[in-house]
Amino acid sequence: MKLATLRDGSRDGRLVIVSKELTRYQLAPCAFPTLQSAIDDWASAHAALSEAVNQLEAGQGHPFDAREMMSPLPRAYQWADGSAYINHIELLRKARQAEMPAGFLVEPLIYQGGSDSFLAPTDPILAESDSLGIDLEAEIAVIVDDVPMGISAQEASEKVRLVMLVNDVTYRGLTKSELAKGFGFFQSKPSSAFSPVAVTPDELGDVWDDSRVHLPLCVDVNGAPFGRAEAGVGMIFSFADLICHAARTRPLVAGSIIGSGTVSNKFGDQPGLPIHEGGVGYSCLAEVRMIETIRNGKPSTPFLQFGDEVKIWMEDKMGHSIFGVIEQKVLPYGG
Repeated sequence: MKLATLRDGSRDGRLVIVSKELTRYQLAPCAFPTLQSAIDDWASAHAALSEAVNQLEAGQGHPFDAREMMSPLPRAYQWADGSAYINHIELLRKARQAEMPAGFLVEPLIYQGGSDSFLAPTDPILAESDSLGIDLEAEIAVIVDDVPMGISAQEASEKVRLVMLVNDVTYRGLTKSELAKGFGFFQSKPSSAFSPVAVTPDELGDVWDDSRVHLPLCVDVNGAPFGRAEAGVGMIFSFADLICHAARTRPLVAGSIIGSGTVSNKFGDQPGLPIHEGGVGYSCLAEVRMIETIRNGKPSTPFLQFGDEVKIWMEDKMGHSIFGVIEQKVLPYGG
């Protein structure tokens, strides 16, 4: 099942069901006007939405256009983002001249992001200045049902209701000074954008395995291939592990979003290699800048500037888009 949220002038939009090929949609039953309302009563919603899917696949519905969609959850009770890819952890710590955290191989890293305002998948990234070190971070995220405190990882795997993509925008120029204060991210993490469509795990078939998505995550910057990292490789903690860790001391309410962190692959014994050199590239600019620093003593790839464009998507084994495309342009904030 594929779900999206149609812009309708309200804060939370209108829940719609989307066809497998992302060409048509139709409104969800009135009992479930928003995605949050469906997540709140998933057993009933799943049955009602499945009925609507059958009608949609029979040819009914309206033309689907990602520009008419908000993020699947335009706002959420919680957005907790992990850092499950060891290569990304190592490179970013090295970039900040910071030590690797103790026990990083046995306990996930998670921070709590702002969830009160998400960008739509085609909304621009608005910044007061392009000197802030504006970076993309291409990730996978899941929406969970109610998760009790102290849940096991095995039980947590059954709490994933929907899977989607995310651009977790970061201002690298602010991260080092913020983290040095010992209180975590805030100004360096503006609103994130999620894919037009969220899908149920069964929609992914066998590429959803061990609570991981085993497909390349595609990233283009200004129309050029930038990243094709394999999301199932190098993810040392699965979504089940991340959910279990997040719920260690408190429950998670239905509609909470858990992120994977930036998808990142090593290339053999190297920390990464650009696509034009035969590698799988990167899912954020900070990684390539760190590798350039290792190679050449300084970075040469700039962070995002006004006018730059970012595109993030994922294709199934047949080359069809699964979640639709996050497509954003960096623009100055006008107040």
